[in-house]
Amino acid sequence: MSLANQISIFRLLLAPAIVACLLYYSPQRDDLRFLALGLFVVGMASDALDGFFARVKRQQTELGTLLDPIADKALILGTLISCSTIQGLPAWMRVPAWFNLLVISRDVLLVAGSVVLFAMQGRWHVRPSPLGKGTTVAQMLVIPTVLLGLPVKEPLILLAAALTALSAASYIRMGVKALG
Repeated sequence: MSLANQISIFRLLLAPAIVACLLYYSPQRDDLRFLALGLFVVGMASDALDGFFARVKRQQTELGTLLDPIADKALILGTLISCSTIQGLPAWMRVPAWFNLLVISRDVLLVAGSVVLFAMQGRWHVRPSPLGKGTTVAQMLVIPTVLLGLPVKEPLILLAAALTALSAASYIRMGVKALG
């Protein structure tokens, strides 16, 4: 197994650790918030690292094209959903449910579209657009902002939401075009 794929699997394993930190968080155990933040930052950095190894070291594999976005989604969605649903988190660490619904809807749309394209064309071709990558980065940046309680949380969530909606529309357009 390539190093890039091993890094993606490591990122997948970070997601439940982050959720556990948030689940057991309390103001008396504020260190868990910083541990969750540290693990998430490691996950973000390892995302860049596995991409580097995949491209520069020519370790791109079909498995990697599947693992990388799954690891991204596990990290992002696991953390965002935790920050919406865990009752013990303070209000300043909360993420609005509508934002999660938008992120999840876009991801479901992408998976469903990929399945339809595969069923109709008989091939699996995953290629993120620059807008899609920017959307993922914006979504990732929401999380440290939330965990640190930074005052730019709301504007950043709105920016990430706008990019999420735009990239969903862009992917729909690309899917329709691919179907001819």
